[in-house]
Amino acid sequence: MCRSIQLTIFGLVLLGSIFCGSSAAYAAESCQPVFDSLMKVTTTPSHSYMTHTAPFLRGGKPQSSETIYLDGKMYFNVDGKWTKGDVNPEDVEQEKEARAHSNATCQLVRTESVNGEVAAVYSLHSESPGHKEDEQVWISKNKGLLLRFEQDVDLGGKVGKEHRSARFEYGNVRPPM
Repeated sequence: MCRSIQLTIFGLVLLGSIFCGSSAAYAAESCQPVFDSLMKVTTTPSHSYMTHTAPFLRGGKPQSSETIYLDGKMYFNVDGKWTKGDVNPEDVEQEKEARAHSNATCQLVRTESVNGEVAAVYSLHSESPGHKEDEQVWISKNKGLLLRFEQDVDLGGKVGKEHRSARFEYGNVRPPM
């Protein structure tokens, strides 16, 4: 259960969809700040709030979830039910390796404020057979922490398109249980 939750969280942020392709050197260089901020979510006490909308989920109705990372543990909430698991260092290393072979391209778009914090806004684009992803990611310029993201994914066919939106908090993080 913990592995599937971790993959869901990583996928929600970026990782499940950007690992195929051949332009790894460019991806590693242009997307490094984005990838680094993703790793900090799992290693820094954090609380994320996400909304996910897709035609294949609940008839297109938005689904909300929360994730807390704290002291090597992960807490995941969907539909009001919290589940606890460990953050597995081996899974984190596998995700790092997958990112090294990504075909994603990123570009610094602008700087703006998120809840009073100066953030660098990056765009990310990735494509693989049957999959296209476009995303904007807000990263704290002072701490390198992921502050929010907006993601559009086109999985094609009957699955179609989905949208994910999340915000991240790092202060006063406590376990829900």
